[in-house]
Amino acid sequence: MRTTVAEHVDVLIVGAGLSGIGAACHLERRSPGRSYVVLEARDAIGGTWDLFRYPGVRSDSDMHTLGYSFRPWEDAQVIADGPSILRYVRETADDYGVTDRIRFNHRVISADWSSDLGRWRVTAQRADTGQTVEFTASFVLMCSGYYRYDRGYVPEFPGREDFAGHVIHPQHWPEDLDYAGQRVVVIGSGATAVTLVPSLAETAAHVTMLQRSPSYVVSLPAQDRVASALRRRLPSMVAYQAVRAKNVALMTLSYQLSRRFPQAAKALIRRGIAQQLPVEFDIDTHFRPHYDPWDQRLCVCPDGDLFRALGSGRASVVTEEIDTFTARGIRLRGGRELEADIIVSATGLQLLALGGAQLTVDGAAVDLHDHLTYKGLMLDGVPNLALCIGYTNASWTLKCDLTCEYVCRLLNHMAAEGYTQAVPIVDRDRVSTQPLLNLDSGYIRRSLSEFPQQGSESPWRLRQNYPLDAVALRMGRLEDGVMRFGRGARSGSMSVSASATSALALAEKVP
Repeated sequence: MRTTVAEHVDVLIVGAGLSGIGAACHLERRSPGRSYVVLEARDAIGGTWDLFRYPGVRSDSDMHTLGYSFRPWEDAQVIADGPSILRYVRETADDYGVTDRIRFNHRVISADWSSDLGRWRVTAQRADTGQTVEFTASFVLMCSGYYRYDRGYVPEFPGREDFAGHVIHPQHWPEDLDYAGQRVVVIGSGATAVTLVPSLAETAAHVTMLQRSPSYVVSLPAQDRVASALRRRLPSMVAYQAVRAKNVALMTLSYQLSRRFPQAAKALIRRGIAQQLPVEFDIDTHFRPHYDPWDQRLCVCPDGDLFRALGSGRASVVTEEIDTFTARGIRLRGGRELEADIIVSATGLQLLALGGAQLTVDGAAVDLHDHLTYKGLMLDGVPNLALCIGYTNASWTLKCDLTCEYVCRLLNHMAAEGYTQAVPIVDRDRVSTQPLLNLDSGYIRRSLSEFPQQGSESPWRLRQNYPLDAVALRMGRLEDGVMRFGRGARSGSMSVSASATSALALAEKVP
């Protein structure tokens, strides 16, 4: 195994999923002429939307907010299926000339910052050749999300080896699995289970959703009538931005009302479920969680497909803990046995910060948990590096779009002022720390110690509020007294070509 000579770029983007492709497009639009490369660990564009292939995989956010701010979503289905989202991401990459900048099968394993050189040295492992490849970059933008792609979370189930059928995790769905006419038990109550159950129920003999405890499930229209009407009357981008603004407003209002008036939100959700299920259905056992709305993310079912499957008898839900797997299925704590041919463990994901890459700054290892996030997108004490961390209470892309717009503003400002380094510095005596992610989900709690933290006040607080973030990141001062700029690198300063310099004024005018 050998190491090649390092290639230098102005910006190195890690990840070619939804946010990584968006980041590259933002660079093309707002900071033109700057050299960049996208390193992708897998062999395809799309990230989550290429990885997950289980039946019915779809978004749990509407595509007017999950889609990019600069590229309209024009399909009628706004709660979209995975293949449609993947096609949208790939077409966007092609249209903006990003595809040719992607280096596939490059897993970033480390990034080392040198203040003397004013640049990062990034090391990647090639999955196809085993070769180690090095790049240097003036700025690094991490768009790898926070899910571990190679392995999902599976609890230790007693007796699992005794089960005679198939046990599958949705993250590794077999392409040749035939579940038609089979008895399927789906373990879990989150978004994946809520998606799988109605899809499997179309051809399976019967599908049982087995949950230890319930989740909040809400039904939303798969199509947006307002969007369809506006597309017939207005230019595509105007209609898209209008519907996007509407949906952001509704999303923000719903979240704020749920957090401030949880009992009213619970009653409203329960009423919506009761309207879609038979009168005799035990809603309070199966759809009444012990926590408040948005303590964990709400599950969405388009046009109530989960409730239709339950009401038709093609699917059922059981709320009880597992005692053990058996040869024929699963025995519950109460003694009942659920017979199954296939068991799907929709038990969650594992988190992985920065795609597993290790950071060092001037030779010192960066322990992420010791650092605070600045405006939800940079780390205190870590120069020239930004993270795309989406919202937990809204569409992921909303925050990633804002992050990329801010990074382009920052890069353009640094070029105009001759800065080579930008690093946020926290006053630890003034700011206390809090967990980065504010959800109580198990997969979040298991991994919080591996992630940065947020602070108790701005700009260190991670606000789950798109309208406030939009104002702060689009119009807030770059030189705010917290972000420190420097011109001290001896070499390898932020290299902006002549064409990029001449394009800065134009880039700042991009809406």
